[in-house]
Amino acid sequence: MDKRKWQQKGVGHRQRLRDKFLERGIDALSDSEIIELLLTFGTPRSDCKDAARSALAECGSLPEVLDSSPALLQQVKGIGPKNVFALQFIRGVARRYLQQRIQGKNYMTSSRDVADYLIHAMRSLKHEVFMVVYLDATHAVIDAEELCRGTATVNTVYPRELVKAALDRHATALVVAHNHPSGSLQPSVQDEQLTRTLLLICSFMHITLLDHLIIGEGDRPYSFADHGLMDRLRDECSELRASLG
Repeated sequence: MDKRKWQQKGVGHRQRLRDKFLERGIDALSDSEIIELLLTFGTPRSDCKDAARSALAECGSLPEVLDSSPALLQQVKGIGPKNVFALQFIRGVARRYLQQRIQGKNYMTSSRDVADYLIHAMRSLKHEVFMVVYLDATHAVIDAEELCRGTATVNTVYPRELVKAALDRHATALVVAHNHPSGSLQPSVQDEQLTRTLLLICSFMHITLLDHLIIGEGDRPYSFADHGLMDRLRDECSELRASLG
C-alpha cells in the first residue's frame, strides 16, 4: 500500500472512532481506542493504534498511561514528545475541570466530587503532597490547593500557614488530604498526630476541621470522619482545651 492510501486508511479509521464517540459516548470506546485518539492529537497524520496498545500493555491501565512520566512514555515505540504533550495536556484539563467543578458546591452533598478531584490530583504522585479544601460557613467549597510537599507530619505541614491560608479565604471549615505513594490507605501514628494538632489549632481560630482524607489505591480515600477518628480526636482536643482553662 502506498503512503497516500495508507494515510487515507488511517484518516478513515480515526473518523470512525470519532463517530463512535459522538454517537454512543465514551463508553463505546475501549481504553486502547481512547489512548489512540489522544495520541493522534499530537501526531494527526500518524497511525497510533500500535503505540496505544503498547502504552496500555506497558502501563497497565488508562489512568496509568495518563499518569506516567514523559520519560517512561517515550520508551514506548511510536510515542514521541508531541504525543506525550497531548496526553499530559488532557490530564491537566481533566484536573482543572474537576477542581473548578467542586467550587461553590456544598461539601456535605458533593463529597464524592471532592474525592474524585483529590484522587485524580494525588494518587499517581511518587511523593507525598498535602492538600487543603477551604469551605465557607455553609460548607460550600471556596478553593482547593496544594499546601506543601513532603511527608505529611507536624514538621512539614506548618499549622500557621494553614490557618493563614484559611483566614485569607475567609474559610470557616476545612478538609485536608494527603497521599500515600505506597498505595496504603492505613493512617499512621504521625497522621493521627498531625490531625490532632490541626484540630486543636483550628479550634482556637474558630475553624472547623471536618475531615482528613488519605489518598492511596482504590477509587475511594480513607476518611478519618467515616472511621470515627475525627470524633475521637475532637474529644481529645476538647479535653486538652478544658485542661488549659
